[in-house]
Amino acid sequence: MDCPVCRTPMIVFELDEVETDYCTECQGIWLDAGELEILLDDAERTRRLLCSFQPTDTDETLRPCPICRKSMQKVLIGHGEKTVLTDRCTKSHGLWFDRGELIDVLEQGSFDPEGKVANLLREMYPPED
Repeated sequence: MDCPVCRTPMIVFELDEVETDYCTECQGIWLDAGELEILLDDAERTRRLLCSFQPTDTDETLRPCPICRKSMQKVLIGHGEKTVLTDRCTKSHGLWFDRGELIDVLEQGSFDPEGKVANLLREMYPPED
């Protein structure tokens, strides 16, 4: 699968039954449909997170879904200063997070109150110095 930003092949990481596609060039993360629920380990938290996505208009270039190649929708996640602009496939194939966005989203509010998922992601994708 190719990165929707760089167009380079992504690599697959699997840790604790969570499989993500990772771009070594731009450090973006693709989550296939269903991976977010596995990551959060809670269907209700996943539903709340997905319902919090607010479609928005932006000048940012629309990216193609790495699965169907259709333009993804830009969505806002969060509130105020902590709002994150990310990409969602309109055919529900998955979500694209630019470098650091997924951890930023999960550190907000009640999506990951114990910080377990954010810590797992840091283990999978250690920050570069």
